Amino acid sequence: MALPDEKINELKQIINSQLSQNDIQRHIRNVLDEVIKTEFEGKEGHISENELMRKLRERGVVDNIMKQMHFDGEMNIPKPVSHFTNKDRQQTSAQVKKVNIDPSRRHLYLTIQEGKAFLEHLHTTEVLPGQKVTSYFTLHIHFRSQRFKTKPIPCACEPAFDEGFLLELHKESAGEAGRMADNTSMLSISDPVHIVLIKTDSTGNTSLVASHYFEWRPVLTSPQNKMKVSIELKGTGIESQVPVGILIIQMELFPKPPDPLREEVLRAQLELERHRQADRKRGFLTYTSLWWEEYLQIRDAHKDRIVKIFATDENGNNKPVTSYIKPFRAGRLIETPRQAARFVGLIHHDKPKSLGQDKKEQWTNIHSFLCMNRGDVEDHATLLCSLLLGFGLDAYVCIGTRNKGSLHAWVMTLGTDGLATFWESLNGHRYIHEPLDPDGPPMSKQNRVKYPYKTVDCVFNHRKFYANNQSSNAVEVCRFVLNNESLWKSMSEDAIGSVCGAMVQSSWPPLSSSTLDESFSSNDLEQQLRQLVTEHRRDQGLTSIWDDELSYLLTPALASYETERVTGISAGNEEFQDAVKLSVLEDHNFKGYPIQFTHRNPRKIFSTCLNSAVCNEILNCRGDQVRLGVRVRVFAYPESACATWIMFACKYKSVL
Repeated sequence: MALPDEKINELKQIINSQLSQNDIQRHIRNVLDEVIKTEFEGKEGHISENELMRKLRERGVVDNIMKQMHFDGEMNIPKPVSHFTNKDRQQTSAQVKKVNIDPSRRHLYLTIQEGKAFLEHLHTTEVLPGQKVTSYFTLHIHFRSQRFKTKPIPCACEPAFDEGFLLELHKESAGEAGRMADNTSMLSISDPVHIVLIKTDSTGNTSLVASHYFEWRPVLTSPQNKMKVSIELKGTGIESQVPVGILIIQMELFPKPPDPLREEVLRAQLELERHRQADRKRGFLTYTSLWWEEYLQIRDAHKDRIVKIFATDENGNNKPVTSYIKPFRAGRLIETPRQAARFVGLIHHDKPKSLGQDKKEQWTNIHSFLCMNRGDVEDHATLLCSLLLGFGLDAYVCIGTRNKGSLHAWVMTLGTDGLATFWESLNGHRYIHEPLDPDGPPMSKQNRVKYPYKTVDCVFNHRKFYANNQSSNAVEVCRFVLNNESLWKSMSEDAIGSVCGAMVQSSWPPLSSSTLDESFSSNDLEQQLRQLVTEHRRDQGLTSIWDDELSYLLTPALASYETERVTGISAGNEEFQDAVKLSVLEDHNFKGYPIQFTHRNPRKIFSTCLNSAVCNEILNCRGDQVRLGVRVRVFAYPESACATWIMFACKYKSVL
């Protein structure tokens, strides 16, 4: 059946949007360049479009494109996955009707209509069709265990945001889960809408532009159940008081409540919540001041210890450190505690911006940290501790110093037998702690501790806080018997719960599954690295002959390396070594160089590999019958995290 012209045009626009959004156009160009160079170079005549399409099908490009697109069986029109676009701002109601809405639940339709006054991009030129985007914005929305994000929008003074999100409003308790939320129920939902603005540059690096908590309940007072507001976004960290731009947002309730809420009722509720929160903070601050004075009177050396009770977030708010932790269940996305440690270790480590020598500490809220896919060591430690608590372990964040004296945070779990295990959140390594006798004989080099931690001054989780009360805060002699008041000074759990209980009870954002196609990404990166190596060797006056069989033989090694990082158990190396020995002739030599990255930027990867003497020997290998091999294996983890394993190899005939 033929589609009408308007449907055909709409289908073309959606397909073009999908191609641009998934960066498929660049991959098609790279494949076509390689095909023309390898198969058509030097040939005369015009290359037909059908011939190029056949080559794309042979290399699996067309199949990969179809897999990445979501189709509706009735209309053959791709369906958005995490959001739907409002094409006409005047047709909000009509657009909502096209979405499957549970009629027994109340919903808030949140429309991001446009952005204004992003003055940092005042002189950024408009991106024309077909022109490469150098940097783009992405808005992330979190509300009561619901997460959404916009499609990437080119950075501009007035970024073209124009998307809507359907937020479900309901009470999570079992007795009210199936009821339609009335005005009273909605008024009691104090969770704000968290809006995070992320900027991605041309190299793929992300930065946190703004983190804003939006109060949505004023829409309850609107007679039309609809309200349009302007939100001023401010920067983060040292720029937390600097405006970065304005968002125009429209809110609308579906189905419409019969009567609006009176404004004085809303004001009274918001004022009551503010007073209640202020009283809790004031009471906790009074308690911690007395607790700290008691701790200082125990020993003079305590005044120099890093007992971290409060920490400043990305918006400049000072919060108890215990509020940054909550038992976090990852569903079926993460299945073991060690897999959780591997996932957290793959998130990029990045310190917040500072001015000159003024290095201001900044902890990041969990939603902002996940959206940015990078953060400081404290962010990694609190996330890993939360995941381990979700798996039922007795986990704590430790604050102390590394062997070189720099401030550090890591995670500790205590077994039922009292055994302490340290977890390094930046790389997933685990260390068993066995306290030493400070009065014992000197240790031999073989028996020295292997963990990189020097001192520990406090440990905490979402319910407990302990300050190190021992005469020495050296980790190697420290005893982690936390219920012993002579070793650790504890803080009242009731006091912690009074101020942190409400913060911890609010819903955390669920982890999102990876959208990365492992096979497609691995093949794409492998082809790009082959091209870079070929060009590099050509500049050295060397030819490049790639051995596909040798490249394939490297696959088990990469799988084994990742398995070892997750489980700590090495497996499969024997088979890999046997395969290499069988493929390399007696008078030939073999060299291999494995390396792992947390990104997929081919030029950054190649530049890093050139700094290795071993890899340089392989890439610049000279000799008789030189054959090159490279294998890439991308392992996808939740959010945007990934482990990119690469092995370069060569084999050549020995010449005496």
